[in-house]
Amino acid sequence: MTAPIQTIATSFAFNITVNCYLIETDDGYILIDTGMPNQRQAIEDALEQANCQIGSLKLIILTHGDIDHCGNAAYLRQKFDAPITMHADDVGMVERGDMFWNRKNPNLLIKVLFRLFFGLHKADQFTPDLYLEDRSTLSEYGLDAEAIHLPGHSKGSIGVLMSTGDLFCGDLLGNTDKPELWTIVDDPGAAHTSVKKLDSLPINTVYPGHGQPFPIEQFMHDHSKDRSLDSQATYVKLGQLFNY
Repeated sequence: MTAPIQTIATSFAFNITVNCYLIETDDGYILIDTGMPNQRQAIEDALEQANCQIGSLKLIILTHGDIDHCGNAAYLRQKFDAPITMHADDVGMVERGDMFWNRKNPNLLIKVLFRLFFGLHKADQFTPDLYLEDRSTLSEYGLDAEAIHLPGHSKGSIGVLMSTGDLFCGDLLGNTDKPELWTIVDDPGAAHTSVKKLDSLPINTVYPGHGQPFPIEQFMHDHSKDRSLDSQATYVKLGQLFNY
């Protein structure tokens, strides 16, 4: 069967929303990303409305370790008794509550401000139960899909590619104005390598961490026109704050 996908969009910052994705399978539900801690009630309400109950949430997948994607993971794990999985390269971000762990050094002022306002509080820090590697299968949890390692936004960023061609890409790509590389990039070279990787995969529709879903062809067409530009040129908006 085709797994129904529900988008749970909640507020983040800078007039940007963040997407969590609830996927219904024959065995229960899979949740991809968990939103900000201050949006916990909205996430819980959406799960309740979807009839996702204790025992029916089989797995929490985190595309990376930023607070807007992992902020409710520990809480939801405890409430639903659902394991958390992510890539090991971002584990220090969730264990220490530090989104700059294992990232290049940003502007010191920005680093202090973001730690102050977007740090993961001690009660929400956690160690994942499982780790995903490139091409790890999720069939054990009733999902005909595999993890795809997509570094660039962070070293441990992953996507989830379903057999239907639906890709949940985390923050490698976004679509707030148009489909594009997301605005905070840790490693531009790795990001472009990840984009080339996407071009080799059987993807139809991309579900980004921020913004609306879009056909992969729409992004690839626009991105190909930018490849001759300076590698930093597309990393604007929030990326400028981080000196990327």
